[in-house]
Amino acid sequence: MRVVIAEDAAVLRELLAQMLIERGHEVPAAVGDAEALGAAVAEHRPDVTVVDIRMPPTHTDEGLRAAIGIRARHPGTGVLLFSQYVETRYATRLLAAGSAGVGYLLKDRVANVAEFTDALERVAAGGTALDPEVVTQLAGAGRRAAELAPLTAREREVLSLMAQGRSNAAIAQALFVTAGTVEKHVASVFDKLGLPVSHDDNRRVLAVIRHLRS
Repeated sequence: MRVVIAEDAAVLRELLAQMLIERGHEVPAAVGDAEALGAAVAEHRPDVTVVDIRMPPTHTDEGLRAAIGIRARHPGTGVLLFSQYVETRYATRLLAAGSAGVGYLLKDRVANVAEFTDALERVAAGGTALDPEVVTQLAGAGRRAAELAPLTAREREVLSLMAQGRSNAAIAQALFVTAGTVEKHVASVFDKLGLPVSHDDNRRVLAVIRHLRS
């Protein structure tokens, strides 16, 4: 992968770059602010960017606004938000244009390097990688209960794993069931959420967005 990193903490920025380079990936730029991120993406056209949400000068939403701009100008570039905080309104804005090629991981919840690089590769390939805590907070317990009321507990579990970017095979492995069983659950989720077969829409993405916005 070709990866551009935007992280204002210099030590973490260098550690991320070194970690990815040691694993055979290319890091043409590692920058400390949103303006430099936009310029680096335009110059190097990476497969994916790693973006901290809060960066100079105000340390509020500079990284998020830069990420949204990247998605608009370079739709083929994946964006992985890597933050200490769950910023639900920011994540919703980023996901509003579609969840393909988008990730959101929490810095203190990434268990190991392999987990991080796996998520980054998934986003670079056009998939989704969302920390379960991000999914939970985005969904909102009260409104989600009403929106997803028709789903069984198992179907909600499957939908949550879909929102994390898992394939049917990966969901089957996580739940210790067969791939065929997962396919039946996914089909039931689509049916109960009123997502008919369509040649124009990706029902999996629509179901995940419904889960996140409900």
